[in-house]
Amino acid sequence: MKKQYRVKKSRDIEEILKNKKSFSTSCFTIYIKEQNETNHFRYAMSVGKKIGNAVVRNKIKRQIRAIIRTYKINQSIDFFIIARPKVLNLSFEEMKKEIEYLLNKQKLLLKGEN
Repeated sequence: MKKQYRVKKSRDIEEILKNKKSFSTSCFTIYIKEQNETNHFRYAMSVGKKIGNAVVRNKIKRQIRAIIRTYKINQSIDFFIIARPKVLNLSFEEMKKEIEYLLNKQKLLLKGEN
């Protein structure tokens, strides 16, 4: 995923969290914020130390990036995904279903995309 699609500054992440528009499952939480500054969506993710060592956390981040790359997401959105410890029990396909459910619930996917 290109760097332009990532929210890197903590100030921007705090703004997304302040918006308080969120939805959760047992494995993920997603926070969203409308934005008009760029012509594409941006995202950030957090995988805490409770989930495992650096190798495990990086694997989960790679999987989340791969899942996000497969969807067409609304272009005027910034979102922040937080992985919870139960994510360790999921396979890649189950993770994909969970994230798709969250994106659909927040109406982030473009029409015709499943």
